[in-house]
Amino acid sequence: MRANLRAGVWILAVVLGIGVTGGTLRVAASPLPQEHAQTQDYSKNKNYNVGMRDGKDDKAHNKDHSRKRNFKKDEDRNAYEAGYQEGHR
Repeated sequence: MRANLRAGVWILAVVLGIGVTGGTLRVAASPLPQEHAQTQDYSKNKNYNVGMRDGKDDKAHNKDHSRKRNFKKDEDRNAYEAGYQEGHR
C-alpha cells in the first residue's frame, strides 16, 4: 500500500513538473509575430499608401482582396498588407 502511494506521488510530481516546464518554455520561446507587425509604423511607406488605396477601393466595390501584387522585399509586402487591412476596415 505504501509503495503504491509513493509511486503515485512520484508520477504526479513528474507529470506536474513536465507540464509546468513545458508551458514555461513554450511561452518564453515563441513571441507572437503579430506583436512586432502591429508596433511597426508603415505610414510613410509608399506600399502602405498603395495598400490603403486598394483596400478602400475594394471595400467600396465589395471586393475581397482583388489585386495580387508581388514585392521584392518582405517589408514592402507587410506594409502593403497593413495598409490594405486599414483601408478595408
